[in-house]
Amino acid sequence: MKTPLSKDQFIQINIVVRDIEEAVKGWSSLLGRDDLKIENRHLEGGENYAYRGKPVSCDLKVCDIDMGSFVIELHEPAGGESSFQEFLDKHGSGVHHLGFEVGADRDQVIADLKDDGYDVDRTLGVYPGSSWTIVDSEDRLGVNLNIKPRR
Repeated sequence: MKTPLSKDQFIQINIVVRDIEEAVKGWSSLLGRDDLKIENRHLEGGENYAYRGKPVSCDLKVCDIDMGSFVIELHEPAGGESSFQEFLDKHGSGVHHLGFEVGADRDQVIADLKDDGYDVDRTLGVYPGSSWTIVDSEDRLGVNLNIKPRR
């Protein structure tokens, strides 16, 4: 790649789970934390969310676990088409993606990945102040990538 990823850009591990309440209990016990919260999130199709190149809507139960320099992000699909539901259907619970914050290099990183044969249209999401692109890299890397300009 012309613009390779670096360890300093690593910001996230996303884990898709079947039962987020059980997963949060387990992580709370493992980490000795009682501050973990589950949120419901709706991703609305259109300009702000597309899956496999088409605008769709979906719902997720989410728990973000701050680990200092990175976040463990738990997702339970809760309706609608999504990369997370696709992963759960195909693999069951497991690591869906690793996230990287690449700043102004975002477009170049995505172009490099596309040139290298990766499907960069698995998911595109936009939220205030940033965006995220899930790159379909399971077959080659064993995990998907999430490329963000900023957190």
